[in-house]
Amino acid sequence: MSGLAPDTTAWFRSTWRDLAPVGRASGGGYQRLAWSEPDLQLREWFAHQAQARGLDLVEDRAGNQWAWWGDPDAAGPGVVSGSHLDSVPGGGAFDGPLGVVSAFAAFDELRARGVRPRRPFAVACFTEEEGGRFGVACAGSRLLTGALTPERALGLRDGDGTSLAEALTAAGRRTDTLGPDPQALARVGAFVELHVEQGRGLVHQGVPVGVGREIWPHGRWRVELRGRGDHAGTTPLADRDDAVLAAAVFVQRVREAAERVGALATVGRLVVEPNGVNAIASQVTAWLDVRAQDEARVHEVLALLDSYAPAVESWTSATVLDADLADRVSAAVVDALGGPVPSLATGAGHDSGILAAAGVPTAMLFVRNPTGISHDPAEDADEADCLAGVEALTATLTRLLGASG
Repeated sequence: MSGLAPDTTAWFRSTWRDLAPVGRASGGGYQRLAWSEPDLQLREWFAHQAQARGLDLVEDRAGNQWAWWGDPDAAGPGVVSGSHLDSVPGGGAFDGPLGVVSAFAAFDELRARGVRPRRPFAVACFTEEEGGRFGVACAGSRLLTGALTPERALGLRDGDGTSLAEALTAAGRRTDTLGPDPQALARVGAFVELHVEQGRGLVHQGVPVGVGREIWPHGRWRVELRGRGDHAGTTPLADRDDAVLAAAVFVQRVREAAERVGALATVGRLVVEPNGVNAIASQVTAWLDVRAQDEARVHEVLALLDSYAPAVESWTSATVLDADLADRVSAAVVDALGGPVPSLATGAGHDSGILAAAGVPTAMLFVRNPTGISHDPAEDADEADCLAGVEALTATLTRLLGASG
């Protein structure tokens, strides 16, 4: 039985029903790509939620949204919780939105309990976390912290050839102000991100909530595989230089390298030119994703694929989240839910890792995913576990805000 106020629970349930149709893809998953119509609808939803609660809505120079309770410029850096609302193509319902919805629900619960925080608090929504449209993950937090330059960001293109600059203009946004925002970053004294677990660690341990302490190093690289275009019906097999065959060999080499090193490596996106049924491909562009428990293994995979000249698109070193903050979060979760509270490492990238690398004290909460599947419509979380996550987050925020009731 949830210990949350009935109004908090009711809002949480109704919100999932409200969000369910937005960006629903034909395959059952979600297509909420950055600066697309569904993403703009979700940004408007975030703004409405902030306004309904009397929070001050601020958008930074990177396009990230912040809903502030209190003034961090006057009262000093605050505590922030949130996540993202965009998805990968055909993604699940919980990756990202669970963290944003839970942060608003935790705010509601704080007010329902009469909590008076001694520090400002904000709900945050980061843009283009997945990199599902323009190919660079955590683009909003990278821009915010200066890890991604505005020049490179504006030149990024999606699969249809639309640049980020063009997408922003189409959405009625300015492009000349895009860039790092030290003032917005300085307002964040601590960041706690709640996220659905993208694995079965909590399932195996039989608990609904865990605390994240480490994000594995990972990166994305681009590989160009060139052949010679020709006619599929007239060119003898012996005379062909088919770039798709080269891509097939590359994919197999990636798998072999990952198995040899003990890493995770994926070729998840291919662009074939000219992409005609009756044409032999002249070029294939492949995107390589590599992750491992330590940086050395990532570099070993790349060394084994060196002949393909992978070009880096984004790279995040191993991130050990703030140990003291994680300890405080764990203690708060024990108070709220009882023990044990397992510590988890994750191979998935998060805005938390970008903020942590920029010096912001950061911790994560994970909510059990019974399927263990993510970036797919089968991604799941039971309502009781989600509400336990809200309770854990509320207890965490109460402790971090130095609140009294």
